[in-house]
Parts: sequence; structure tokens; C-alpha cells
Amino acid sequence: MTLSRAAAIHMVAPDTSSTPPGIAHGDPATIAEISAGLLAPHASTSPKYFYDSLGSHLFEAICELPEYYPTRTEAGIFARHGAAMARCVGPAAILIDLGAGNCAKAASLFPLLQPRQYVPVDISSDFLQQAVGQLRQRFPAIDITPLVIDLSQPLLIPASVPRAHRQFFYPGSSIGNFTPHEAVAFLRQVRENVGADGGLLIGVDLVKDPAVLDAAYDDAIGVTAAFNLNLLRHLNHLAGANFDPLQWRHVAFFNDAESRIEMHLEARCALTVQWAGGERSFALGERIHTENSYKYTVESFSRLLADAGFRVDGIWTDDARWFAVMHAAAAYA
Repeated sequence: MTLSRAAAIHMVAPDTSSTPPGIAHGDPATIAEISAGLLAPHASTSPKYFYDSLGSHLFEAICELPEYYPTRTEAGIFARHGAAMARCVGPAAILIDLGAGNCAKAASLFPLLQPRQYVPVDISSDFLQQAVGQLRQRFPAIDITPLVIDLSQPLLIPASVPRAHRQFFYPGSSIGNFTPHEAVAFLRQVRENVGADGGLLIGVDLVKDPAVLDAAYDDAIGVTAAFNLNLLRHLNHLAGANFDPLQWRHVAFFNDAESRIEMHLEARCALTVQWAGGERSFALGERIHTENSYKYTVESFSRLLADAGFRVDGIWTDDARWFAVMHAAAAYA
């Protein structure tokens, strides 16, 4: 059964917002950040606002779409090269999973890496707790310590997580949501938390045919559109805004000059939006920039890791070189 674009848009209708600590309904800092983005000359929002409970489930659905190659391509790399990755990683007593989501990717590596402690990190509290509850039943011998952290803020791993043999795991090419400058800054924070005997296993989406990229972020049945439009419902919940998703449409395209996919929401008509302490009028066709997803070559991302203080010691790709999984160790003590 197919789903029309209109039906996909209505998938966002239920307001099932579940907001993690640090991104709270009515929180002045959150409202100030949202307001600053909406009032900028070119309006924008942070992609972290995609991930209320409904947004997290919609992203899970995106990962099952035929157009969305990253998830299945990365999974194929893990299946084919997992043993080699485990030899490269070495003892991974502590596995810290950044942007863990449903934790399925890390769980698939447990038999190979055999972590003593698993630390899934995600921004969506309810979604994370649900995933952890299921994981504890499957792997009772592993100490599972979930952390609700906004990765756009300073990365602070608590002292309850031992520092020795920390292995960070950042799959799915989520690093592409940062600009290259922001990515280096974030990776430097990871490097500071790795210690002298740890490392980072990271998924990187590679440059490819723009038609493949455009389809991956604008699927035929409109699930990605629903995911993008659900952000407006979340902003309504967080900042008391009055966005009507039916007044907006999803736009996604590859920006070759910047080597990135861009996602936007475009006004279908002239309209005005109010939120706590602010308002803005949008003209027909005016956009809110909601996400970037940068695409790299193996060489350009290796340079990024080197700038952050890592030394690349393992690279695995699919046969078409659409995606790479890279392991990087601390370059200095």
C-alpha cells in the first residue's frame, strides 16, 4: 500500500511531544535559541528539534525507506567487516554511543566488541529509555548507563563512566549535521573524553551522484516531509508558537558548492507566526533552514579527524564507496 504526500503530511497531526531535559517546554534559554533562529535574516532552526518522541519514530521509518541508503549501506559494512573492526578497536570496555536512537546499531556489535559497560547518549529521553529497557532484557550482563545529552552543547561524560578503554561510537553519518568547522570542534571534545587508550568508530556519508542524495532526503511517499514538518509541532510545544504545518512544505536538495544536502520548510502562502515573546511574517516561498547534511570524501574526513587530534587506523567502505566507517585512535597522549 502506498501513502500519498498529503497523507504523509497528516502523519504529523498528533501532538505527541516528549521533550528531554535541557529542551524543556517554556524554558527561557530554549525559547531564546528558537527565537534567534527564526528572527535571523535567513530563518533557521537546529536539527535537534526534530527529535521529540514522534520525530524519533519518524526517523526510524525513514531508515527503512528504499531511497534512504545510509542505514542499510552502513549495516552492510558492519556485517562484512565487523571482525576486522573489532581487531582494530581492541578492548572496548566502555562503549559510548553518540546519538544512540534505538541502540540497534551498537547492539549488533556487542558480540564482537563485548563491552563491559554500554553508554547510549541521545537527546530524546522517553525514546532512549524505551530502547534501554528492551536492551537490558537482551543483554543482562552488560551495565547499561543511558545519558540524555544535547550534542550541540558541551560534551560532558560523567565521572560514573570510567575513563579507561573508552570507545566512542558515532554511526549513521550524524557528524554531517555539523558544519566542517563545528565538526572539528565537536570531534575535539570527543578526543578530550577518549583518553590515551580509547578511540572513535564513526560513520561518514560520502560524496556521490546528487540524484541519489536528493531522493534520500525527499522520498516518494513523504515520510521525510512528515519528519521535517513535525519540527513545527515541536516548536509549538517548546515555545508556544502557532505554526500550522499545512501552511508549509518540505524542500530538500544537494548544494554542490557546499557539498551538503539542505532541508528547508517553505511557506505555501504569506503568513505570520507568533511565539512566546516574538513573531515573524513570512512571504510566500520564504524558507526556514532546518538541517544540513555534509558529504565528505575519505580523504577530506581523514583531514578533519587529524585536525581534531585523531589518527585514522581503519577505513571500511561498501563496494560503490557510497559510505565509509572509519576508526580513529588518539594521536597523542
